[in-house]
Amino acid sequence: MTELKHLFQPIQIGTLELKNRIVFLAADTGYGDDCMVTDRQKDYYAARARGGTGLLITGMVWPSSMGKPIPGRMGIYHDRFITGLRQLVDVVHAAGARIAIQLSLQYFWARGEGAPLEEVGPSAIATRRNSQPRELNLDEIKQIINEYSEGARRAREAGFDGVELHCGIGYLISRFLSPCTNKRTDEYGGSLENRMRFLLEIIASSKRKAGSDYPLICRISADEFMEGGHTLEDTKKLIPILEGEGVHCFDIGAGWHECRTPLVHMSVPRGAFVYLAEEIKKVAKIPVVAAYRINDPILADKIIAEGRADLIGMGRALIADPELPNKAREGSLEEIRPCIACGHCLDVVMLGAPLACAVNPQVGKEAEYTSVPAKTPKKVFVIGGGPAGMEAATGAAERGHQVTLFEKRDRLGGNLLLAAVPSYKWELSNLTNYLETRLKKSGAQIRLNQEVSQKTITEGKPGVVIVATGATPLIPDIPGVNGGNVVTALQVLGGEGEVGERVVIVGGGMIGCETAEYLADKGKRVTILEMLERIGADIGMTTRWVIMQRLRSARIAMETKAKVEEITDKGVAVSRDGFAEFFAADSVVLAVGLVPQNELAPRLEGKGTECYSIGDCTEPQRIVQAIEGGFRIAREI
Repeated sequence: MTELKHLFQPIQIGTLELKNRIVFLAADTGYGDDCMVTDRQKDYYAARARGGTGLLITGMVWPSSMGKPIPGRMGIYHDRFITGLRQLVDVVHAAGARIAIQLSLQYFWARGEGAPLEEVGPSAIATRRNSQPRELNLDEIKQIINEYSEGARRAREAGFDGVELHCGIGYLISRFLSPCTNKRTDEYGGSLENRMRFLLEIIASSKRKAGSDYPLICRISADEFMEGGHTLEDTKKLIPILEGEGVHCFDIGAGWHECRTPLVHMSVPRGAFVYLAEEIKKVAKIPVVAAYRINDPILADKIIAEGRADLIGMGRALIADPELPNKAREGSLEEIRPCIACGHCLDVVMLGAPLACAVNPQVGKEAEYTSVPAKTPKKVFVIGGGPAGMEAATGAAERGHQVTLFEKRDRLGGNLLLAAVPSYKWELSNLTNYLETRLKKSGAQIRLNQEVSQKTITEGKPGVVIVATGATPLIPDIPGVNGGNVVTALQVLGGEGEVGERVVIVGGGMIGCETAEYLADKGKRVTILEMLERIGADIGMTTRWVIMQRLRSARIAMETKAKVEEITDKGVAVSRDGFAEFFAADSVVLAVGLVPQNELAPRLEGKGTECYSIGDCTEPQRIVQAIEGGFRIAREI
């Protein structure tokens, strides 16, 4: 058993003692209701507390009545919120963890009750992300400072164990700190001392109202990765000053929303930004939290053992598996449901939807999706060993059903195995391993290399059949599509299709983009042809820009609004804007979608057997739909 003795050592943050070094980082959930705490939020945080985390930090909580928060976010700008917040604190404490509240304002504010929201900032400086803001006047600055400190007072009254001020990623405080957005000429702009004044006055006022002993954490981007913004060396100058003003801990992040440096994409190596915390620790005498792309307890323990940081911030890893700390402490590392850094959680929140996780259907549904034993155990056949099938088989077996999973190939994983082939997507292989490990421990029988027919069902006499037979590549009706130089993207990723030096990929969706980069890494000259006006239109907004950046870096040609008319042994003929064009190629790769494969389910209709279809065999799906579909059907049977 791997001993993680450093990760599970207690630590002190000011007057606050934590049982271990794991911090659940702030993440927006969208689970609130008119800024009030809901049962859904309490269940969500309680699950992470029961899972063994030392300190939880809430998602962003709004301290100002003048800035209407994003729907679903909690508020603390009035005493009426204290009761609900205290209930949240109580459930977390009862579950064995400590909890701090994160206070932050983003970009929008109103001059008064009922006034329209407008974007504001220290200066009227536009960034890539936002339109040009209105410069805050001195009275408004003083009002916001007071609102922050009143929020700290209410936080202590509600029983929170501390406050975190969000001073990073481009939100309001960081815009005062950064020279790239603060061009003021009064006492709040210009020199470092003046640019810090807004934050320092928030700290001082908060300490007067909440108490100088009340634990205070600063979340800060050590390097903004913005032209003209704070660098690591600049931030190191801030640290002793903030520490001298009574900050008890630094939560070290990186970048701004606007920066073009990938921070949390799956292509970013694990622990890539620990060096920032390590450098801050050299000038800080108080605890330092390392964060970003740390989803492995062994790596986390190593970081602390080497003295690079004092605590480990995990956000998405604890969303994916709230039991990660308990499993790590017990040595059950293979049972940790892995965060695959896919960005789904970020995408849904950015779109204004409640937080969800691609690999954990229970996120935000902790009370609704509890494990309930089957009232009547049944004999269940699951046909197909992809993610949907494995999740369904495992869930059904764990509920007490007698489950057999059939897979026609010699390995479990389905198309998830192919999705993990591009070098930067190796995290997906961890998901396959986890699903397989859990399946084997569930007691379900696994039969590989066995294709199921109607005869198999008739002779086996299952009470329930769950069909999860997946999908195969769509072959479009194009002249020349069956030529010897044409292969599918799945054949390429599966090592079944040889390609020449010049490759044209037909289809610029996610699969086409990933296959293009995979081939470019092998030295091929690649061109993507896409009918739509946009490459990667089906890729999530927080991920697409990274993918596009990678494609450009790989010198992959990208052609849009290109309709393929014919494939020849010389290349691909297209029409675009009324003109004919030809793209020379040695090989053509088809990446135009998938077709559901479900011949079995229709044959079982009316045969007296419960039959359900899930996953790609119903329609092509992402991992999130496949796993949730398997999870749901396992609960229903």
